[in-house]
Amino acid sequence: MRVAIYCGSKMGRNSIYAEKAIELGKFLAIHGVGVVYGGSIVGLMGKVADEVLAHGGEVIGVMPTFMQWKEVTHQGLSELVFVDTMYERKAKMGELADAFIALPGGAGTMDEFFDVLTLSQVGQHSKAVCLYNINSYYDFLQAHLQHTVDEGFMLKSQHRKIGVVGSPEELLLFINQFDK
Repeated sequence: MRVAIYCGSKMGRNSIYAEKAIELGKFLAIHGVGVVYGGSIVGLMGKVADEVLAHGGEVIGVMPTFMQWKEVTHQGLSELVFVDTMYERKAKMGELADAFIALPGGAGTMDEFFDVLTLSQVGQHSKAVCLYNINSYYDFLQAHLQHTVDEGFMLKSQHRKIGVVGSPEELLLFINQFDK
């Protein structure tokens, strides 16, 4: 099994984000879960990748060629795939992953999360989509998603398919029990 991880190319202001990214990376490697991610060595992205690799896990990076200079490309990955565009990056990550999880991050993380959420809702995949709610980072997003249900813009059945987890154990349990 492989999980696509979307997260920041920055560390954030609170050290708990890096601590939890490291914890998740170690947990995934120990449990034989591979990681597909954006291919960078910086930020939370780099922390997850380094920890998975340090514990003998598989890490596949997917990097658009034009981003090699903006995000420092990780050179020690199990595999590094170069693509031409951000659209191709998302598609390749989706192809390689069995589930998706968003750790804290910015606009890119949100773009990737909403992309796989939307593709799930329109039937283009039936893989688990999760938010890793470190330090209550996604509380406001959770409230907004509930608001979309309350206002009739999202079905309750679609909303229930979004996993909101607070630990690596909850993540693995959600993925393993996900009704595909």
